Amino acid sequence: MYRARTSWSSSLSRRNVLKSGLAVGALASLPAGEFLMGNDNGRPDERPAHRVSLGPFRAAVSPVSNADYARFVTATGAPPAPFLGDERFSAPGQPVVGVSWHEAVAYCDWLAGQTGTPFRLPTEAEREYAARGGAEGRDWPWPGTDVSASPAFAALATLARPHEPTESCANGFGLRCMAENVHEWCLDWYDAEYYAHSPSDQPSGPSSGTRKTSRGGAWRHSQKFTRVAARSAIDPSFHYSDYGFRIYATGA
Repeated sequence: MYRARTSWSSSLSRRNVLKSGLAVGALASLPAGEFLMGNDNGRPDERPAHRVSLGPFRAAVSPVSNADYARFVTATGAPPAPFLGDERFSAPGQPVVGVSWHEAVAYCDWLAGQTGTPFRLPTEAEREYAARGGAEGRDWPWPGTDVSASPAFAALATLARPHEPTESCANGFGLRCMAENVHEWCLDWYDAEYYAHSPSDQPSGPSSGTRKTSRGGAWRHSQKFTRVAARSAIDPSFHYSDYGFRIYATGA
């Protein structure tokens, strides 16, 4: 059973103007709580399902967009996202794609320095907790046992590009595209056996590894929706057209 230590409010500001004057996308405040992470009926690296406790944190309602990332590129001289020359990936409101894990971390560090808010990538546990949207025992962020129960399923099932997040993709926390659109980088190193010895309080993954974890589905796959407990991982230097990221911050 999902247990939140504080009540969650669904009110979200559409844009947040922080003390630097820089606007960032809407953030949802998620309560401290305990949930069952993993899936004993899933793939081997999702087992065993185990209880995890997390403190409160904030999560962006949508992944970082092309427009968001362009401000970082202009301010820092960082390389632009690599697929902008393809019209499938260039709309300002689409999730930025092709950003490596290292570049995603650099963006979070820059945004933290600009705003005074400690933005970062999520731990894998935080990403699963956020994707579940306050519900436990589901494979998807929405009610129902089948992927096609998603209100956005028909519109997205054959889409051949990332899409601008909409309210139809939101889960119980108001977070959009938590099971589809683009894979999202997490902080943790990947270890297929990690759940067998993961701590129950604030797990942050192994201390080292060769691949970084990611979560969520992707437009590029034949099955574009991915279960909330499903894990994936790639080399942190890779640039893939179905990989993006979302900002998080510790605290309510």
